[in-house]
Amino acid sequence: MQDSFSLINKTKCKLPSLPFNVIKNDILGKTYSLSLAFVGPKQSQKFNKEYRKINKPTNILSFSFSKTEGEIIICPSLVKTQIKNFNRTFRELLGFLVIHGMLHLKGMQHSSRMEVLEKKYDQKYFYRNRRGILHNESSGGGISKRRKKS
Repeated sequence: MQDSFSLINKTKCKLPSLPFNVIKNDILGKTYSLSLAFVGPKQSQKFNKEYRKINKPTNILSFSFSKTEGEIIICPSLVKTQIKNFNRTFRELLGFLVIHGMLHLKGMQHSSRMEVLEKKYDQKYFYRNRRGILHNESSGGGISKRRKKS
């Protein structure tokens, strides 16, 4: 089976550049087919009411269609209002929610085990070291371009 990833933005919100497909391959595997959709609050509320019987918008919904196929729906405008509660940037919170949704697609329920994995992937993709370098930014393991070779 071939790697499949699609991103749909039904909002006017400018999305930050995130390695969605890399994270998907890491958590769900290369053969997993994932659709990641960004919707407005009205659409989020509609899906939340229909599938969870909760009549209000939500930041994220995950739908597993099979062991190798699923969809994540995120409401970026709602995520932006929640930034202050999580002490993160919009990019970091959005990335964390994608990780959270993917772990649900993998079959995990809210638990301490899920929290451990969330932290692991969050640190891998969004944690900055003391020099401000993201761990997922690949330098190829070689010598930095700013340094002279010795």
